[in-house]
Amino acid sequence: MDVSKQQAVQFLEKEIKTYIALALFLSKEGIKQRVPVEDKEILISPTYYKERMREARKLVHELRKPN
Repeated sequence: MDVSKQQAVQFLEKEIKTYIALALFLSKEGIKQRVPVEDKEILISPTYYKERMREARKLVHELRKPN
């Protein structure tokens, strides 16, 4: 794996840890946040971060595959 892929994997692994922590915090507190995105407001809940975590794990898996 080249250096740029290694850096991307390291970044994504940190993001996954962040997503896990946020999902855990929001699920324990029962918090749902409304976040403005362009002209809309979207609701962010633990499932939002769990979905991002799954996406990041898929990317890590793809990056780790040999060429």
